[in-house]
Amino acid sequence: MAREIKYYIVAANALPEIFVKVAEAKRMMQTGEADTVGAATKQVGISRSAFYKYKDAVQPFNDMKAEHIITFYCMLKDNTGVLSSVLSVFATSGANILTINQSIPTNGCAAVTISAETSGLAETLEKLMADVTAVDGVVRVEVLAG
Repeated sequence: MAREIKYYIVAANALPEIFVKVAEAKRMMQTGEADTVGAATKQVGISRSAFYKYKDAVQPFNDMKAEHIITFYCMLKDNTGVLSSVLSVFATSGANILTINQSIPTNGCAAVTISAETSGLAETLEKLMADVTAVDGVVRVEVLAG
């Protein structure tokens, strides 16, 4: 009987370093920073055999999302311009916003969900989230689904 494959989303800092380095080597090859497996593995400091052992099992989160659509949950302070500033960060990053849902503010904050198509991102998902988090008035940002 074949064993069913299960997938987990795990924070990079909880993984053994080899998995993170394999993912980085794959990224370098996809972006053209490295032309060969040998060059990529040398730059990240792993052996080619380790790369080949794990290459099919390790995928960055943003490679696993269906159609590159991600739903973000944001908690924003009820201040003029906060949502506009957040949307500006999305636009600058190359994300295409599909939906925005905002609750009525309570206790000085409003919950906002933003669904965006992210295949056109000019940066990483982590950078986008860091940039949104840095906006004055943003209390919290999380990925709800992707």
